[in-house]
Amino acid sequence: MSRTTSQPTRHDPVADAFEARIREQERVTLSDLAVRSYETRGRAQPDQPCGLRTPFQRDRDRIVHTKAFRRLMHKTQVFIAPEGDHYRTRLTHTLETTGISRGVARALRLNEDLVEAIGLGHDLGHPPFGHAGEEALDEALQERFATRFRHNEHSLRVVDVLEREGRGLNLTEEVRDGILNHTGPTAPSTLEGRIVKLVDRVAYINHDIDDAVRAGVLQPEELPRDEIAILGPTGARRIDRLVHDIVETSAEAGDIRQSEEIADAMLSLRRFMFDRVYLGDQARSDNARAKAVVRRIFDHLIGLGDPMQETVDYVAGMTDRFAFAYAAEL
Repeated sequence: MSRTTSQPTRHDPVADAFEARIREQERVTLSDLAVRSYETRGRAQPDQPCGLRTPFQRDRDRIVHTKAFRRLMHKTQVFIAPEGDHYRTRLTHTLETTGISRGVARALRLNEDLVEAIGLGHDLGHPPFGHAGEEALDEALQERFATRFRHNEHSLRVVDVLEREGRGLNLTEEVRDGILNHTGPTAPSTLEGRIVKLVDRVAYINHDIDDAVRAGVLQPEELPRDEIAILGPTGARRIDRLVHDIVETSAEAGDIRQSEEIADAMLSLRRFMFDRVYLGDQARSDNARAKAVVRRIFDHLIGLGDPMQETVDYVAGMTDRFAFAYAAEL
């Protein structure tokens, strides 16, 4: 006769009370316009809940533990293979964008965890060499297959399909929507996603100025005077001015917006950066080199008979240094 012993019932008082506590906390503290953590539109596949994390906190953790997230530290933001330890990478841009976005969300009483997950995941699909790499892949796909490459769409593919050996991360719909629409003509469906979309531009314009000055491409006195007078003389002052403007204007509008004066100044500063930095003499030389590397790898793999989508996934996942090394072996 066999004997069976029943397992004692596990009692985790903190975990048992966690969801109820967060629901009440958000009811009291969050704006009526915020997404509630336990009122998400859900995931594509059923998922076992976690007793000590909200759905958006779980999404954040899943993103941070991906291989794609770790590779961001070796992908270009603006300057390709710079000689120096203090230039931004795609990872530091991601962290800066996320940190600023959380501050905006907190001030507006929106869901910080949702903002954080979107911010950390928004650039996972960016190819090597920044926008030069994206342009090279896009041009190659248009010429050979009459299709396009957009890093925001590929970021969604990374979290939906490529990570966890093809199983994807099974993220919530709100985070997926924010990742997909952080750039392009379509606005994210949540205010939290719209924060990341706007702060993404705020962050990269200002830290790209810092890197351009560090690289000697710009001198501080060359920055446009009218725009600097409005936004501030330093990166920290400009970000502070931009964030305060977003918070005050958005609170009044019930949406994520900038005032007309600040928005015009930022767009003018962005045009200046394109003329002097992004499309300047040094950038043209570096971008031509980077695009040639991406195109050489892509054409080589397609020439071997590799499927188009597998080739895109492989090339877009490369870091800068891996792409240089791969091209050197061809």
